[in-house]
Amino acid sequence: MKFNKTVFTGAMSICVAATLWGLDGIVLTPRLYSLDIGLVVFIFHALPFLLMNIFMYKEYRHLRKFTKGDVLMFFLLSLLGGAVGTLAIVKALFLVNFKALTIVVLLQKLQPVFAITLAALLLGEKLKRNFLLWSALAITAGYFLAFGFHLPDMAMGSQTTLAAAFSLLAAFSFGSSTVFSKKVLRKYSFFTATFYRYAFTSVIMLLFVLSTGLLHHIPFISGMQWTIFTIIGITTGSGAIFLYYFGLTRIRAMLATICELCFPVSAILFDYLVNDKVLTPLQWLSAAVLIFAILKLSLEKA
Repeated sequence: MKFNKTVFTGAMSICVAATLWGLDGIVLTPRLYSLDIGLVVFIFHALPFLLMNIFMYKEYRHLRKFTKGDVLMFFLLSLLGGAVGTLAIVKALFLVNFKALTIVVLLQKLQPVFAITLAALLLGEKLKRNFLLWSALAITAGYFLAFGFHLPDMAMGSQTTLAAAFSLLAAFSFGSSTVFSKKVLRKYSFFTATFYRYAFTSVIMLLFVLSTGLLHHIPFISGMQWTIFTIIGITTGSGAIFLYYFGLTRIRAMLATICELCFPVSAILFDYLVNDKVLTPLQWLSAAVLIFAILKLSLEKA
């Protein structure tokens, strides 16, 4: 098989981005658990966006050329992939209180099920006949990963059940985001896509924190928490998104999901190295089946 440098570069970029997200989910974001999630997500986007304005202010020239369709795509991308998806995954991470971080991350990787479905609906990519089989297997593995042989505890306040629900919401949101991102990148560069994703999300979350009164909590953020925000903003936040969009312009949306498997793999590694957490034998088996099913889904669509 002939080596394709463009595809390789794109794939490696997404792998690095996904590994950074694993670092974020296990090591960085959980250290902000004392803050309100709405404020956390707002700063996640507003801080990098302010930095982008210093170096990328020329991106505002595209505003004159935006069609209603462009605005809608950027809004949906930012609402789902930026606001809702990040709110959901941060909420899930905070709910488990460092006790099941890997499970939350792995459940979120069900996003290709949503991404492939939406890619077929919005991008015209054909579904393979085994899509339902592998999707069902992935969802079943996700269930055993979170709950084992037990029924979900539906009692109010059940942290595992709530975290699983928010992880699935994040999976849907980020899966949708992958498709909308690919649609945006058909017309705009990855620099422009990143800039306006953060711009739209910052505005959405600003309206959210203003309406909830969370903006008044900013003076109470500690120096260490600001340091974590800065690290996230430069590396696992905007830096990873730049790499992800750079890679996504070079490979198909469905092939990108293979590379994104570096996210759960790195999360398992970081959770062990940093928090000394390991999965049970049943969870290891479920994680392996989940990743295998997602890989089969991705390969069939790549």
